[in-house]
Amino acid sequence: MIVIDRETGTISFDGKTLPIDSDEGFSVLSDAWLDAAIRIKQQYTFTWMGRPIIQFGDDLVRLQEMVFRVQPDVIVETGVAHGGSLIFFASLCKVLGRGRVIGVDVEIRPHNRVAIEAHPLFPLTTLIEGSSIDPATVAAVKQQIQPGETVLVMLDSNHTAGHVLAELEAYAPLVNVGSYIVAMDGHGMELAARSARGVANRWETDNPNAAAREFARTHPEFVLEPTQFMFNESVITEWSTAFRGGVLRRVSGG
Repeated sequence: MIVIDRETGTISFDGKTLPIDSDEGFSVLSDAWLDAAIRIKQQYTFTWMGRPIIQFGDDLVRLQEMVFRVQPDVIVETGVAHGGSLIFFASLCKVLGRGRVIGVDVEIRPHNRVAIEAHPLFPLTTLIEGSSIDPATVAAVKQQIQPGETVLVMLDSNHTAGHVLAELEAYAPLVNVGSYIVAMDGHGMELAARSARGVANRWETDNPNAAAREFARTHPEFVLEPTQFMFNESVITEWSTAFRGGVLRRVSGG
């Protein structure tokens, strides 16, 4: 149980009480908010330049920082849905004056395809329809990437651990040293599972973070990167993102 006392500015949990404005207190509060937001589907209320984008605000800002840090030539995103994230990444490429986006989805619904193809940023995007782990789909993605290009990969399709692990095996070879492959939403799924104690919920272990941890264990050329702040004048030490714990950075050629 979590008890928030706004008069005293404290948060109580697990038998201890901390200031809300402490690092740990804020972390607990943020995770509780994220858990509630997932339950009510708060991330389903946003658009980016006209297209629905199923992401949390904090996640988008942190992804933007990653894109700026890497300056990729190509951003590969698995999971297109309404195309909002695809347009988000394309808009960053437009602002940076470099880069393009490849979107992969097992099914790109006709009305979404029409809307994406009509968008002003569509010239910076390529749509590939097919299972993200189908060898033919992976080959089609590879054909879009030129030798020497810097690649950043976002995995945001099927979130089961098995599927994400297969995606990591398929797309990690495209990632350059210093760049990233990100398994989205694992932290959020772990939170939802923990809050449902006593209820059968496979999300606690069957999630993208579990896949990222297993991949890092067997691939020393990648490391799970902890929170990296480009700017921080606060007391917090961790991101309040749904994908915390799913960021893999390539550190060697393998």
